[in-house]
Amino acid sequence: MAVIETVPDVLFKTRVRDESVGGPNPFRWQDRTTKELFAGKRVVVFSLPGAFTPTCSTSHLPRYEELYTEFKALGIDEVICISVNDAFVMYQWGKQQGAQNVFLLPDGNGEFTRKMGMLVDKANLGFGMRSWRYSMVVKDGKIEKIFTEPGYSDNCPTDPFEVSDADTMLKYLKGA
Repeated sequence: MAVIETVPDVLFKTRVRDESVGGPNPFRWQDRTTKELFAGKRVVVFSLPGAFTPTCSTSHLPRYEELYTEFKALGIDEVICISVNDAFVMYQWGKQQGAQNVFLLPDGNGEFTRKMGMLVDKANLGFGMRSWRYSMVVKDGKIEKIFTEPGYSDNCPTDPFEVSDADTMLKYLKGA
């Protein structure tokens, strides 16, 4: 697992609502850069193995969504959830979850995750390559603090969820 000091420079392929696009799918592609997302901001990022998966859907995303106003009150500009899923899956998951505050950022090709040193093989679950679970505070593109779940490995038989949770992040921010 790589230890890096700044977030990797990547181009994210996202979809945004655009009413000028007709039909039942009023969205257009919009590229977002790492610089756009992090420059001049203090951002909480958490990454998880996959949209619609049990822990991610029942605990990880909902708790960050629930504590969003507390993060904002502590000087956080944005809360971003990254997953190695495409923009369509992330959109539908956000809709199903009722996510209003956390920005769901698709890392469809796993490029950001790979460059973070967090890409793991989850073939044992039929998932292919996915993100290891982690959270971090990024200030102006620099990684201020990172919480990485224990047991980082390919085909891990468990799904550790001890330190990348919203409450651990909130405790850190209150003490920072």
